[in-house]
Amino acid sequence: MGSARTSRRGTDGTDRTSDPYAATAATLRAALVREIVADGGLTDPAWRAAFEEVPRHLFVPHYYEAGGAGPPGGAAAYERLGRHDPDPARRARWLAGVYADAPLGTRVRDGELVSSSSQPSLMARMLEGLEAREGDRVLEIGTGTGYNAALLAHRLGDDLVTTVDIDPDITETARDHLAVAGYHPAVVTGDGALGCPSRAPFDRILATCAVTWMPPAWLAQSRPGGLILAPLATGLVALRVADAGHGQGRFLATPAYFVPLRGSESPPPVRTQGLPSRPLLDDSFRFLLNVVNARMDSLEALALWEHEDRPERERYGVTVCEGRQWAWLDDPEGPYAWPLGPAHPAAGPGRPRPGRSGR
Repeated sequence: MGSARTSRRGTDGTDRTSDPYAATAATLRAALVREIVADGGLTDPAWRAAFEEVPRHLFVPHYYEAGGAGPPGGAAAYERLGRHDPDPARRARWLAGVYADAPLGTRVRDGELVSSSSQPSLMARMLEGLEAREGDRVLEIGTGTGYNAALLAHRLGDDLVTTVDIDPDITETARDHLAVAGYHPAVVTGDGALGCPSRAPFDRILATCAVTWMPPAWLAQSRPGGLILAPLATGLVALRVADAGHGQGRFLATPAYFVPLRGSESPPPVRTQGLPSRPLLDDSFRFLLNVVNARMDSLEALALWEHEDRPERERYGVTVCEGRQWAWLDDPEGPYAWPLGPAHPAAGPGRPRPGRSGR
């Protein structure tokens, strides 16, 4: 497990019996791992080995860079870089970009970037935050290029990893990338909000797309004591599951910006009208605005933030209890709580509770 096998023919018809980029890629990959480690990531030797050995360039045969302005009134133009470019200098740019610690745009549709491969250091923090152990069954929501599924399969084994995506083009391409690299986790086409009941239960669920609440199917398909790690409100919440109707957890320190789960309700735009400019430059305040979005007046949110000494992400959490979900600051039963989910009843958490005005 962990060695890339390139004896397969890809769906594009390319004969991949040999990989001309393997040696250079290995050098670039080692440098990327050293960079992530120097920044405090990959403290688990097993995840470090996965990043050292899984060849990201097999999962990103091309990507798009913003290439300046597009047509007047239209979307920005994108420049495509890939392994099959006839210009050797552009191929070198492609390979160097694949192993840079940066997100890569991998799909453009109608002039809009619709899919990407996440920044490797963020992927490393998420995988370590998942706290997966030997023998754990993991469900990934959002397949992307298949690279993250390969890292999971390297760490845990093919049979314990399932990845699901609603787009059949994405799952077909990812399945081919995985096979070329020598990994064979279960790749399922389906609605990620519904999980994957045929492969449940899971010890860990990892979402690589943003949600506005915890889909109930994820808790129902988790074993008691399992962990769900998902992007929410520009943060990463690690929810410990008690049973199908109960879970609770805090946000990690790491900022996280992901495209929304396909087919899910998009959050309303964050309200910034009337706010002074200086707090909007502070990441911790912008995070609070995303947490309370449309559930609290923005000036009240500013007063709360200042009164509570500008709380960082780790002071916030999420609770799921018998059909209700809410985000909170410091204490799930404390004075500051805001409902999550498609419906926001007037009763229940949602405003600062009596006793503390937040000003």
